[in-house]
Amino acid sequence: MTVRLHDSATREVRDLAPRRPGHVGIYLCGATVQGAPHIGHLRSAIAFDILVRWLRRSGLEVTLIRNVTDIDDKILVKSAEADVPWWAWAHRFEREFAAAYAALGVLPPTYEPRATGHVPEMIELIDRLIERGHAYRGEEGNVYFDVHSWGKYGALTRQLLENLSVDEDEASDKRDPRDFALWKATKPTDPDGAAWSTPWGRGRPGWHLECSAMARKYLGEGFDIHGGGIDLRFPHHENELAQSQAAGWDFTELWMHNAWVTVGGEKMSKSLGNSLTVDAVLERTSPVVLRYALGAVHYRSTLEFTDDTLAESSAAWDRISQFVTRAGELAGVVSGEDVASARLPEAFSAALDDDLNVSAALAVVHEHVRRGNTALASGEDATVATEAVAVRAMLSVLGLDPLAEPWAGEAAHDGGAHHALSVLVEAVLAERAEARAAKDYPRADLLRDRLAEAGIVVEDSAGGVRWSVKGGTRGR
Repeated sequence: MTVRLHDSATREVRDLAPRRPGHVGIYLCGATVQGAPHIGHLRSAIAFDILVRWLRRSGLEVTLIRNVTDIDDKILVKSAEADVPWWAWAHRFEREFAAAYAALGVLPPTYEPRATGHVPEMIELIDRLIERGHAYRGEEGNVYFDVHSWGKYGALTRQLLENLSVDEDEASDKRDPRDFALWKATKPTDPDGAAWSTPWGRGRPGWHLECSAMARKYLGEGFDIHGGGIDLRFPHHENELAQSQAAGWDFTELWMHNAWVTVGGEKMSKSLGNSLTVDAVLERTSPVVLRYALGAVHYRSTLEFTDDTLAESSAAWDRISQFVTRAGELAGVVSGEDVASARLPEAFSAALDDDLNVSAALAVVHEHVRRGNTALASGEDATVATEAVAVRAMLSVLGLDPLAEPWAGEAAHDGGAHHALSVLVEAVLAERAEARAAKDYPRADLLRDRLAEAGIVVEDSAGGVRWSVKGGTRGR
């Protein structure tokens, strides 16, 4: 089956038809590094991480470009308020984003270009737009895109130019208030290092300009998928599309936008004060549970983030990871190469081919986990092994394989703590076993309840007693 994806421009689910057979080029709008990453940022990163994993699992070569906006009005304002050089402020939060991506198992992009490293390409694009009659100079240092010069303006979001709202505070040197900045003159309050010399005066790039310039540099004048959060559709992506096509480039074949994360029914944003930083959330749950929570809902559906979201994701992850661990102990751990080449269940593949329907794909994962647990209970070792490989193969596509990095490495890192915990828990379980042997069942139940209060789940089975820490460490 062909991979089919929803195109935000046509508002239809379309076949993915790569421009170059066997290769998919993706440009993903990355972080503006003005502050700490929140879970809304990571939802987008995880959605496109799963897309990349699925395309590669389907036999396609993928080039993923995820940019970093490291020069921006908000960066300059916030760094000045903190009395920190703007470049140091940007670098600090770029590192925080990198750490958050790594913590949640997001694969690194093929390239991760910074805006400040591509000023020559931006100047070249502005020159081209001026020559073609689509851009003009304002006051010293300002250059604007003339929206009236491009008859297709508004095509992505299906808006008519005359219906667009006008910001009364916009710069007075524009021909039309709806024109947008390609290059912005240096302000008196800007630090000296936050400007570049150009034929139009000293200044810095407009936000929209950088992505068009970098997409062309790394993916060419036409590529397959442009992605980002739905809040970027207008004006950012609309303006990208207009300036790129006005420059004579095909730009992207297909637009993909992930929906918001909401808290209390409101879109997450720093201005509303309801932003949940990744670091804060990871203080109360594990990275793999957070990844599960952010990726489990279809990427085009709004995700309402609550404590219940984490609790449900933790319970689901426990069921999956405990089966994989138990199956590995019984049947032996399968190599990563065998997992990567294993045949995937048809229903799982069909779900991901159908506009990356991760929620439906996870339903298939849980069905195979149930089959595997049934086989464990009935001693069908061959079936256990078969289901374990299928489950791990599916999880690897979703970035959730418990026995692969970074989750396996995380478990190894906690080896000392696990050993200490094991000694203590096993001592209580031994005391419980003695109580049961003496038919002192109230005492046995009390010991089990004490473990449960500490977050230790005890499971009695035909194969013996097993225990686990909710959401993490396991023992036997």
